[in-house]
Amino acid sequence: MKRQALWAIALLVGAIAIAALMVILRPEPEEQEQVEQVPLVETIAFDPASGPIQVLGSGTVQPREEVSIGAEVGGRLIFVNSNFREGSVVGAGATLFRIDTTDYQNQVRTARADVAAQDVAVLQAQQEVTIAEAELKRFAQRQNSGNALADAIDADDYASRILAPQGVDGGADTAVTAADAEKSAPSNLATREPQLRSAEAARERAAANLADARTSMARTRVTAPFTGIVRSETAATGTLVQPGQVLGSIVSTSSYEVRISLTETEAALIPGVLKSSSARIPARVYADFGGLTYRWDAFVDRANNILDPQTRTIDVFLRVPNPLRGGALMTEGEEGGATPPLLLGSFVRAEITGANLSSYAAIPAQFLRTGNQVWVARDGKLRILPVRVIQRTDELAYITTPSLAEGGRLVTSSLRAAVDGMDVRVNSVAPQPATEAAGATDE
Repeated sequence: MKRQALWAIALLVGAIAIAALMVILRPEPEEQEQVEQVPLVETIAFDPASGPIQVLGSGTVQPREEVSIGAEVGGRLIFVNSNFREGSVVGAGATLFRIDTTDYQNQVRTARADVAAQDVAVLQAQQEVTIAEAELKRFAQRQNSGNALADAIDADDYASRILAPQGVDGGADTAVTAADAEKSAPSNLATREPQLRSAEAARERAAANLADARTSMARTRVTAPFTGIVRSETAATGTLVQPGQVLGSIVSTSSYEVRISLTETEAALIPGVLKSSSARIPARVYADFGGLTYRWDAFVDRANNILDPQTRTIDVFLRVPNPLRGGALMTEGEEGGATPPLLLGSFVRAEITGANLSSYAAIPAQFLRTGNQVWVARDGKLRILPVRVIQRTDELAYITTPSLAEGGRLVTSSLRAAVDGMDVRVNSVAPQPATEAAGATDE
């Protein structure tokens, strides 16, 4: 037992000695300078631009002029234009349909006969006026001769005073005075002038009836007021129509319009948009067809001066001239074949030329930081820039800031503790979605 304890103590002492020897003989560690870890960030191009900014929007293509086609008179359809079908194009002045004219031809003949009869009545009334004037003239002459005999009677000739001369009624007591002359003046009916005016009025009434009959006759043929696309139609040969019955509608193809809703901030970027002036503000609309993008030139037609109470936006109307003319292909390196027309009801993107800005940039909207800030890498330093957002869409944000012209690269990475002026390492292998997305606006 004593021997085992001695062996244990000896082993313990030996282990302590070996450990002490290893500590004494260990090599001295090499001293190295501590290196600070600089975060690595990914960036994309951040190129400032200047000039007119493009105000972006979207809307639906709608007709600028549309009329309902209907029958102004009743009757049975005897002809319908083969192009008067939904989706077809009809030219200005083309006959769309005709109504049976038999009844209206009879009305014209009847009215023409009435006019001829009233012409005879007017001639008869004119002759009666001439005869009445001659008779009244002869009566006046006889009356004047009788007055002359009465004036020639001697005042002392009692017999002549008792027996009136032949041709004088009533003797001296019937001498014509001014009052009697006034009473003996012919009446208007005796002159036949009212009868003549009545005949002339009847002739005017007959002429008006003839004009109405001819108008109704002309309205049996309905023509297109302008060149347009038939949007709807319900006409068929043999259909009995009533006056005022709508048989279809036509949309003018001379121009379409697109309603764009803009915020007050976006509308303020377009000079004079709320003023009625002759200056045209240029714009462009883009539509997709068959996987390709096409462009049509447009301009601002008008703006609604009433703010929408629900959306708090301003409606701006763009006019697109010649919409049936094919749009310009925007996809490079693609062969689109025959370019399509601008389709009614299609959803389009729009660009309106806005005010000239000295410096601005379009960046992906996802890289706009909280509080309207952007992170920019300049000369190995992180710069946190407060910016003014000019306009923003789902994909792009147009921004400006006083130091934007200094350039740099937009930081797309996330940092836990971002401090203005901190050192960063730049990795510029990230894609450039902002440039690609803005490519359509630079064409």
